[in-house]
Amino acid sequence: MEVLPGYPVGQVVEAFWTTIQLTVYSGIGALVLGTVLAAMRLAPMPVLRWLGATYVNVVRNTPLTLIILFCSFGLAGTMGITLADPNSLTSIEDSNFRLAVLGLALYTAAFVCETVRSGVNTVPLGQAEAARSLGLTFGQNLRIILLPQAFRAVIIPLGSVLIALTKNTTIASAIGVAEAALLMKEMIENTAAILTVGTIFAAGFVVLTLPTGLFFGWLGKRMAVTR
Repeated sequence: MEVLPGYPVGQVVEAFWTTIQLTVYSGIGALVLGTVLAAMRLAPMPVLRWLGATYVNVVRNTPLTLIILFCSFGLAGTMGITLADPNSLTSIEDSNFRLAVLGLALYTAAFVCETVRSGVNTVPLGQAEAARSLGLTFGQNLRIILLPQAFRAVIIPLGSVLIALTKNTTIASAIGVAEAALLMKEMIENTAAILTVGTIFAAGFVVLTLPTGLFFGWLGKRMAVTR
């Protein structure tokens, strides 16, 4: 079965599967890095706070396309960091995919950081002070008291960040990653069926993002912290 002449359904499904993989891998990386950045911005050491704030402000105000291109041409082209086995038959494809994941994770981490930090700010100040009075270190306070409540408070905003990340994966086509946006561009160029192709891929992204929003909305209400 073909969506359009020369383009079987399987090819479209494979492109969206690549989009899903980009979202999952870069989402995990962004969550880890963003949490570390949030901890840095809350740290008692001014140097860590400055480094965290600088990273967030620089990355958040840099176009994602530039970050993706830097990962491809800067790391891979200039510095030779390819993140793939050069002897592999799919080394170029693997490298482009992993560099795209890296770029998306680095960019999204800045937004995850601010989301988590806003969640920490919802925790009553008295709880952190009580933890310090009991002798808990900053790391213990963060791990035991602050972050568990912060994540529960920002489940819905984190879902919005994930939805934005899903849509941002289209930028990966700039370095040749065979995800949905690259296939859509190819189909439009070869068939000129702009409305048909646009409708197909718009529906595909709705199928990916709408359930995500509904799930995080339900989870956020279920896990909400009672004050």
